[in-house]
Amino acid sequence: MGLFSATLNTMEDLYLDQLQDIYDAEQRLTKALPQMAKAAHSPELKRAFETHLKETEGQIKRLERCFDLFGKKPKSKTCDAMKGLISEGETVVNATGDPDVKDAALIAAAQRVEHYEIAGYGCLRQFAMRCGQGNAAELLQETLDEEEKTDRLLTEIAESSVNVKAAS
Repeated sequence: MGLFSATLNTMEDLYLDQLQDIYDAEQRLTKALPQMAKAAHSPELKRAFETHLKETEGQIKRLERCFDLFGKKPKSKTCDAMKGLISEGETVVNATGDPDVKDAALIAAAQRVEHYEIAGYGCLRQFAMRCGQGNAAELLQETLDEEEKTDRLLTEIAESSVNVKAAS
């Protein structure tokens, strides 16, 4: 949570805190995904990153709608976890060596991000429901479904081609 800690007295406080956190995370990801796509050797992996960038832009719009439904203006709170995950991803983006092994490392970095987002959106959806924000919960579920789909796609790309090539 950085230098400042949040005051969390109500479920509404927690919901807003986590909404601000994931909003920052998604904005950071929109800057990282083009770099990951450019670094990818596999055309299929490159497409997956490009597709997820478009999805992430839509996810940001959904988050803005969640703020609106809650009567708040969209606001970011620094997401230290995403900062760290992206920093690790940048290490892979800048790595040299076998392109197939680098693709496998890119998938691993991307899946760490996806798993973080899956956990975040799952919790956030539950918080929205507890706050009586059923419409927001539906929007968050839509994003959660996309994150899970992306994770499955990355696994499929890894298992069907990238990891096979990297191991040979």
